[in-house]
Amino acid sequence: MDILEAKAEVVKAGLELVKSGLIARTWGNVSCRVDDEYFVITPSGRSYESLTPDDIVLVKIEDCSYESEIKPSSEKGIHAQAYKLRKDVNFVIHTHQKNASAVSFLGYDINMVPEESRTVIGTDIPVASYGLPGTGKLRKGVTAALERSASKAIIMAHHGALCVGTDYDDAFAVAAELEKVCGKFLLDRLEAVSGKVTDNIAAVAEHIAEVSANAKQEAQLFDPYTSERDGSTLVMRPVDGGESVRIDLRTGDEIGSCENYPASAELHRAIYNKRDDVNCIIHSKKPEILSASKVGGTFRPLLDDFAQLVGVTLRTGEYNPSNTVKTAKKVVRKLKGRNAVLVKDNGAICVAGNEYDAEAVEMVLEKEMRTDAAAKMIGDAKYINKVESLLMRVIYKTKYSKKTETNK
Repeated sequence: MDILEAKAEVVKAGLELVKSGLIARTWGNVSCRVDDEYFVITPSGRSYESLTPDDIVLVKIEDCSYESEIKPSSEKGIHAQAYKLRKDVNFVIHTHQKNASAVSFLGYDINMVPEESRTVIGTDIPVASYGLPGTGKLRKGVTAALERSASKAIIMAHHGALCVGTDYDDAFAVAAELEKVCGKFLLDRLEAVSGKVTDNIAAVAEHIAEVSANAKQEAQLFDPYTSERDGSTLVMRPVDGGESVRIDLRTGDEIGSCENYPASAELHRAIYNKRDDVNCIIHSKKPEILSASKVGGTFRPLLDDFAQLVGVTLRTGEYNPSNTVKTAKKVVRKLKGRNAVLVKDNGAICVAGNEYDAEAVEMVLEKEMRTDAAAKMIGDAKYINKVESLLMRVIYKTKYSKKTETNK
């Protein structure tokens, strides 16, 4: 394929990945084979919306060398292995899609691929052993999976998926089919353990909440608001739409007039006053996140993008609208060093320096909570160890996030 044509295909694929929700922020990567010696791949730490063909990097299949001043994706090695081992593969997508991620903790391959999906994916889906992102250990695990199976879809433990195809359309078809297969795997397991028959993946998390001893019958619920820092004030907007409220950060007084002063205003104000790095707060009540908040407790990373973006643990705080000052301080303490905190029975507070990053935190948190529910239901989950989680968090905070912010 012509190099310029291949680069254009990769740019188009990046936009499609974001649109389809198969990735969050700059996670994941895309490549296209040029010939037997070279492929082109997305750069490291760049938002897909900003990419042009000039940003796509030409890489040598044999040794992953490149001459561009732009650094290619750190996962270039696993793409190179796909092109080396599969001569019919011309397009590779590394995704962080929800259902595939939700079963990525499995220590065994999925051999029960439905008949209707086999023509697209293959007869099985191998699970590659875990390795930190961008490392030789990750590449080795993916290589072993490529060698032991002819499947076009590989699940990368605690990480995501690798989908390969003869061309652009084939690779995306594999990614879409993989979501269906992994979704069915989860729902079949839900039926087996609970007797529930449903096509709603969120029911997996709901089931865990239902059987949890921590779930309350009577919860103090309050409406979710998104807010932004604006100088010495904060502006709060109902998630479901409605009138915005401007509040003085120092005093907590409402500026202007509003019929309904938000019950969570003190919580938002306390976060902004404690965290100078936070300029946007999203209060999420997505189904999996809400179910997790009913379970409560402390959650450890099952997915490495969660460790990077959210933190080495996720904790739960209880916010009481009848005692806002005291309980807000407790929730803020649970948020220390993290970008999200669960609020008992009320979803999660996701924080970041801007709305773009806060939305990414919410997306990754939703995926992690789905994965955690699946792990609790299926059992025998192996969490990412504390040292690796901390290492990923530190590297992300000190290097990757700053590079991403510069390149957005």
